[in-house]
Amino acid sequence: MIVYWEYAFLENALLDGLLLYLAGKCARRRVCIWRLCLAAALGGAFAVVFPLIALPVWAAYFVKVVSGVLICLIACTGGAKACLIAVSAFFAFTFALGGILTAAYSFFGIETADGTGFYVERAPVALVFAGAGIFVCAALAWLRALYRHRKIRQNLLECTLTAGTRTVRWTGFADSGNCLSFRGEPVCVLSAAAVFALFGASPPSVGRMEVGTVNGSAERPVFRIDEICVCGVRRSAYATVGDVGKGYQLILHTALLEEFHERIFSAESMAAKDKGRRERRTLSLRKRGASAAAPARGGSGNARQTRSGRGRGDGQGEAR
Repeated sequence: MIVYWEYAFLENALLDGLLLYLAGKCARRRVCIWRLCLAAALGGAFAVVFPLIALPVWAAYFVKVVSGVLICLIACTGGAKACLIAVSAFFAFTFALGGILTAAYSFFGIETADGTGFYVERAPVALVFAGAGIFVCAALAWLRALYRHRKIRQNLLECTLTAGTRTVRWTGFADSGNCLSFRGEPVCVLSAAAVFALFGASPPSVGRMEVGTVNGSAERPVFRIDEICVCGVRRSAYATVGDVGKGYQLILHTALLEEFHERIFSAESMAAKDKGRRERRTLSLRKRGASAAAPARGGSGNARQTRSGRGRGDGQGEAR
């Protein structure tokens, strides 16, 4: 089998560049083009030179792991946590893409030759890059869905709603775009099932309001919530019916979130002030202790001088 080094370099450099790009996206870091190109070029050069070096199996895999970590550190920007995530993602994507390409080679009956820690294949370039392109698109779609789900989970808050004699405990979504108000009070958006569970089969409405969504505007009934508690913040509010996503039962109003964040900010400020008072009190006690110790040391010195003076006086008296 004849291997052309320039083809091997370009193929491995492009594949390493795609994998490093996915690793950077997984670490949620800004991709630096020149660092990415440099790391991909080094990866391609390593793929060309590595088969020419005779190494034991354990040493060959050790060198490959070290080289993978190095090109990740070259391409990645950020702190230690981001680099660790990028390195882990790079190896995970490398194993996944390698498995997919190996399965494709086996399916199409492509000739391969195994080496020490590597293998050489005679595969059409179009097949390799088509598989890599599909893999990258699927991985990017998976990453977007994963981080979208993570963002939603981070904005979910436990809420307790009371209307009359009914009290329910649900999960609310902290949506910064909900600015609905009715009679000067904030309006939360509930699903139809949530309205039925909280207000019953015939909920008494206190009025109607026009609600605008991406699908258009419509007039919706408004219901009175006697008390809504969001992470310790209690107040009265109104509710209306609307489209609510999966995983939560209501969309919170921004006013509730502002009060919640203000309470957290005030608590953090009070904790910081209290910490500062404790630190100042500790420093003042230390200064007082130091100032009290200094006269004591000075007093002992004077006493010694006095005793020595008395000794000299007694000696002079005896001489006379």
